Amino acid sequence: MWGEIDPPVRAQPSLCESESEDESDFTEESETLSHVWDFKRPAEAERPRQDPQCVSQAEEICVHAMVDALAVSGSLVKSQQKGDAELTLKQRREELLHQYRSRPLVFLERYHASLKPHNLSAFAHVSSDPRVLHYSEVIQRRAAAFTNRTRVRNQRYAALRALQKEGEYFSEEQMRIREPLLYEQYIGQYLTDDEVLERSQNAMMEEAQGAQGGPGAPAGSKGGLAHLLLNSYQERLIQNRLHEEQEREDGAREEDEDEDDGYSVQQKQWEPTPEEKALLREEFISQMHQRFLDGKDNDFNYSEVDENPDYDNLDIVSRDAEDKYFEDDDDEEEEEEEEEDDDDEVENMTE
Repeated sequence: MWGEIDPPVRAQPSLCESESEDESDFTEESETLSHVWDFKRPAEAERPRQDPQCVSQAEEICVHAMVDALAVSGSLVKSQQKGDAELTLKQRREELLHQYRSRPLVFLERYHASLKPHNLSAFAHVSSDPRVLHYSEVIQRRAAAFTNRTRVRNQRYAALRALQKEGEYFSEEQMRIREPLLYEQYIGQYLTDDEVLERSQNAMMEEAQGAQGGPGAPAGSKGGLAHLLLNSYQERLIQNRLHEEQEREDGAREEDEDEDDGYSVQQKQWEPTPEEKALLREEFISQMHQRFLDGKDNDFNYSEVDENPDYDNLDIVSRDAEDKYFEDDDDEEEEEEEEEDDDDEVENMTE
């Protein structure tokens, strides 16, 4: 009709231009998504990826490192019937990898107690799920607590070495004063009368060395007599404390219905050889050192050590000895953490 203006005809893009625009849009979208934090990924990423090409090489390395670590650990991998052959290391790896590929969220829930913070990148593709966020925080908190615990133990070990060099705090007499029952169980009950007398004389000499009369002062001097009375009073305190601890232990033993009445008699009749006495003495000293490191020494003020930066730097020579004390403890702590989650693992296996 006259007077009407036809709308302008939009030129149709060529097939090549259309493909170029689509490719450009896809590139821009990919670059944008690459900067989005893992926890903002779309829900579609929660699906297990079956195409190996979708998994980056770095992620593959992370996954296999995680699976290898779990395979050699004591974690329960597969529910088995009684009499079934134990899985080989290769079979454990294959089973773990299958569980991870098929159900990554269940995998994380089942094995989170054995995972480390650097393993979390293996779950980036399911990071939008709240369960991933929860277990990631659990793993991070556990790692931070372990780091702090290691720092405290290192500081206490440095303090232990300093006290050992001083020689007094970990002397046999001072340890007997702090733990009379433990001393009696390992050393005291096997001492002869002559050895008991020698122990008393050594204790008196140690006390006399700090007296005004000087080292080796005669017992009749003012300083020697005072320390003789002090030593006698200290011995009564030790014996009273020993008696109280023995009564508590005897009471706890009587509550045990399965206690063998002849066991204690048999123990008293046993007379260790000199070599066995030496081993018992070493074990007593080791027990006292371990109690100190564990924070169980009630006579020591740990706040002076645990928050003291002077104990942060250990010399390299002490590292081997430090590992001797702490290597087994780390294994025991990991086993305890895994045991706490055993029930949850079994329940997840049956789902």
